[in-house]
Amino acid sequence: MRIIVLAFLLCVASVIEAAQMPLSVLPGGAVVYKPIQSVRERKFADLVQQKTDFSCGAAALATILRQAYWLDVNEEQIIEGMLAHSDQDLVRVQGFSMLDMKRYVESIGMRARGYRVAPETLSEIRIPVVVLLDIRGYKHFVVMQKVHKGWVYIGDPVLGHKRYKVDDFVEGWNGIIFAVIGQGYDKTNALLDPPLPLTAKNRINTFTPVRDAELMDFGFIQSDFF
Repeated sequence: MRIIVLAFLLCVASVIEAAQMPLSVLPGGAVVYKPIQSVRERKFADLVQQKTDFSCGAAALATILRQAYWLDVNEEQIIEGMLAHSDQDLVRVQGFSMLDMKRYVESIGMRARGYRVAPETLSEIRIPVVVLLDIRGYKHFVVMQKVHKGWVYIGDPVLGHKRYKVDDFVEGWNGIIFAVIGQGYDKTNALLDPPLPLTAKNRINTFTPVRDAELMDFGFIQSDFF
């Protein structure tokens, strides 16, 4: 019996990196595996993690371009692209700005718009957007994925998926959203359906695709849907 248990534990240890968990042994010796996801993998699912102290804006933008537009870009490429269209001396001191992100987005043939949004209308936003938060005096770009039932769901390049009560979010938010607009937008992209906290029970999936009319409120045009 000890030998069987030891063999099972060794098998589990060997598949941690492959994210496969053996569930049972079938007659004849075949093993049934089930894909698993670590807490860290779940935390950063569909998000681009930032790799430098000043690249939260690049990581947030990469997250939207990859998930909502299926563009094969990474954080490093966006950093290089933004540096090519920015004041590099200013970036070294202050980091990237929404203006730098706007210039980059336009350089790849897309459009970008900034909107000042009243807190009471946050739930009307139907696309993932970049927002700037003041976290204990530190300016930090994150992806606002959706607002639902009093919660703001955030994709943080450093902390992963988070959610805040609307009042707590508004306290550190500058009131502006940065929207990326262009052809190829996936109206069912994963950012619109972020994972709930691991402690959530009896999850009810209320995700529904966004309608064209709702997207046009944020600067999309009819030709973007073809």
